[in-house]
Amino acid sequence: MRAIIQRVSSASVTVDGDATGAIGPGLLILLGVRREDTRDDALYLLDRILGLRIFADQNGKMNLSLLDTGGSLLVVSQFTLYADTRSGRRPSFDSAAPAEQARRLYEDFVAAACARGVNTQTGVFQAMMTVALTNEGPVTFIVESKNG
Repeated sequence: MRAIIQRVSSASVTVDGDATGAIGPGLLILLGVRREDTRDDALYLLDRILGLRIFADQNGKMNLSLLDTGGSLLVVSQFTLYADTRSGRRPSFDSAAPAEQARRLYEDFVAAACARGVNTQTGVFQAMMTVALTNEGPVTFIVESKNG
């Protein structure tokens, strides 16, 4: 699995003009699932993200995790994170997981975040979404599961 995470002061996602998720301070996560990914990858990736010390402490140093700050998550499915653009002009999505596998692992990721007590909002799986964010820093990271 692969995630692009952005530290935000706010973020939201809308589908057909209706807000489906919105957060204040926290992380926007664009989440991609690969064919080889499993539930273990989802749980590993979530643990890595929740524990990353990427929020400022009282001295302005990146020393606090999302769990330390009590921030929220906005998780948006993003199959294009596994696009292969190395040849031709049209990206190939052969590495991306089929929709049902991706949906299951996306939902596992979200459910595990909720079970950890994190306020977690989402987009709509397989929908055309509009994502808005105010990136703090800007701070953006790519985080991958053990299987990358």
